[in-house]
Amino acid sequence: MKIYRVGGAVRDALLGLPVQDIDYVVLGSTPEDMVAAGFTPVGKDFPVFLHPKTHAEYALARTERKSAPGYHGFVFHCSPDVTLEQDLQRRDLTINAMAFPDQSTAAQLDPAEIVDPYGGQRDLAAQLFRHVSPAFAEDPVRILRVARFSARFPSFTVAPETMQLMRDMVAAGEVDALIAERVWQEIARGLMELSPARMMQVLRESGALARIMPELDHNWTEAISTNNETTKGQQIGQLVDFAAQKGYSLAVRWASLVTVLARDASIDAADQLNAAQQLCARLKVPTEVRDTSIMALREWHVIRQATTLSAQQIVALFERCDAFRRSQRFFDALQAATIDVPDDEAQNVLNQALAAAQAIPSGQIAQRVAQQFPKQPQKIAEQILLSRIEAVEKLNASKPR
Repeated sequence: MKIYRVGGAVRDALLGLPVQDIDYVVLGSTPEDMVAAGFTPVGKDFPVFLHPKTHAEYALARTERKSAPGYHGFVFHCSPDVTLEQDLQRRDLTINAMAFPDQSTAAQLDPAEIVDPYGGQRDLAAQLFRHVSPAFAEDPVRILRVARFSARFPSFTVAPETMQLMRDMVAAGEVDALIAERVWQEIARGLMELSPARMMQVLRESGALARIMPELDHNWTEAISTNNETTKGQQIGQLVDFAAQKGYSLAVRWASLVTVLARDASIDAADQLNAAQQLCARLKVPTEVRDTSIMALREWHVIRQATTLSAQQIVALFERCDAFRRSQRFFDALQAATIDVPDDEAQNVLNQALAAAQAIPSGQIAQRVAQQFPKQPQKIAEQILLSRIEAVEKLNASKPR
């Protein structure tokens, strides 16, 4: 039995990055051997085992064969005679197709010990994403993975032959066979990387963006009337990269993509919301992320005009957004709607107004009104609303003009 560390663990170590997840591959072993050594089987599609002490995952070396369209259409073959080179050949990119003996005592990776049959170190030095073999085309998830890696390593480029292969896969309908949960998983991970804009760019260049997010692809090339004639695609990228630089949540980053629909003057507000809802539904975006993005889009114009709103209009905005009960979601929507406005005064106005409205003693008001109007419970909500409006009015009156 021989054990190797493979994939991202080797790549990140060579790049001098923290190694977080380590994948292990086991050669010359059988499932029976692994169980006899104390490992616990957990794999469904192919034999994966948990280490008896560390509980890390160890996979038997395997080959795979495409059996149907999409992500799940594979037949795996595991046996003691599968070589390390055969196992590495099924991986997506050359920089992920390197291995290192797990038994090595070296403090750092010794290039002489690295198994690199497909030029991973060469492409790593050249900052190039290159597919290992034509088998890349058998798994459409790899298009999403290349895009996600582009977000993590924005200085890397996709090899021309790999980009062409990705385009051919899209044209063949492979992307259409992907399940929504898998697409969202890769998109969400890419959004949380250093430069999500690079992910979007690679998806668009490959043609995959038009298949998985046509609403955004439609807006990508439209020119914006500015001095430097940027496109909406560039603007989308700038917004989501800024959100990444600020360390904003996934909900804000996704919402910053969705709110670009509000900038399309050719689409009315109802159609914008419908497009965003269809996009979120199709990708099965998690509820909290979806609701934040829809709120940011729906209230985009109102939020950005906050400095001109009356106290009554501001409180009405809070009520529509359920900001008194779910203030963090409102703050996320607020960040997304004003992400391209430096030192945005609208954020300050609404943050201060919400704090003022929340500070009113609603419990005391409810008790007092209930005593005064015991048979008119609706007056409690009415008085609390009036008190919130008065609090915001006092705040506005106290500000220097």
